Amino acid sequence: MITRRHILASALAAPAILRLGIGTAHAATTLKISHQFPGGTIDKGDFRDRLCRMFAQEVTKRSGGEIVGEIYPNSSLVKTNAQFAAMRKGALDISLYPMPYAGGELPETNIGLMPGLVATYDQGMRWKKEPVGKALTDFLADKGIILLSWVWQAGGVASRSRPIVAPEDAKGLKVRGGSREMDMVLQTAGAAVLSVPSNEIYAAMQTGACDAGITSSTSLISFRLEEVAKALTSGAGASYWFMLEPLMMSKAIFDKLPKNQQDILLAVGTEMEVFGRKGAQDDDVEVAKVYEKAGAKVSALDVATVGKWRDIARDTAWKDYGAKTATSAKLLKLASDVSA
Repeated sequence: MITRRHILASALAAPAILRLGIGTAHAATTLKISHQFPGGTIDKGDFRDRLCRMFAQEVTKRSGGEIVGEIYPNSSLVKTNAQFAAMRKGALDISLYPMPYAGGELPETNIGLMPGLVATYDQGMRWKKEPVGKALTDFLADKGIILLSWVWQAGGVASRSRPIVAPEDAKGLKVRGGSREMDMVLQTAGAAVLSVPSNEIYAAMQTGACDAGITSSTSLISFRLEEVAKALTSGAGASYWFMLEPLMMSKAIFDKLPKNQQDILLAVGTEMEVFGRKGAQDDDVEVAKVYEKAGAKVSALDVATVGKWRDIARDTAWKDYGAKTATSAKLLKLASDVSA
């Protein structure tokens, strides 16, 4: 007996959806959009989830229903770290993905979280139109990834005990940094490091496996780290931690689409960047309010303190990264030119 449940299950499993026109029917291209962040609605919740939903809605609108998007938050479709490889293979269509998470697979992607390299949102967004942006875009395309939206996020530190503001504050603590290069800086400062995606920081801090986590302001809020933290270092005024978390697409899937649909995806992706920047900057301010309300001690970074972190990074992480591959050296040089 065919039940309503069977019908719904079949509809969810189907690779395409039939869109009915006047006297016609054609299959819409369904793009699966995955990310690791909490799900919400197009109006409420983590701005990264909202960006994905807004992107999907606008693409459907402009394509006249020829393209539809299905959003899978909380790594519900593909596990967090596996999303990049899945896109490269054509097994996942789109993901809003922290670029350095791909560093184990492609070390060059760690340029997306190079401590002290990006100091402001203006600087990060300039990458797209500068030679470093073209070099990074070309490199990723060669590896099977298309960049749709450039999204940068400043970060801060949630700590179970004392605040981590200056490098010496990290000594003796177990800290999640977010990239191999950030871990090198922390180790030089005397910390032990823990490598987990941001959606696993809460559990690590709750169990004591991690004393502090450095992550974006949005993740500091969305993953409710104020529940397990007694101190916050805000990156609202200045930060040595800027992560590139772009909306990415599988090139294998992108290349199969007709040019008019490709153009729509690229155009809408670019337009989402304004929303992405505003969402990140709004959360840079909001995070302090959330932690103060929870009773945490809130500290701020200043330019001089950020300089201390950058000095360590320049002597350790930058050198190590630049020596990895010819592409790494090129990206670091071009990115440094933007910072100069």
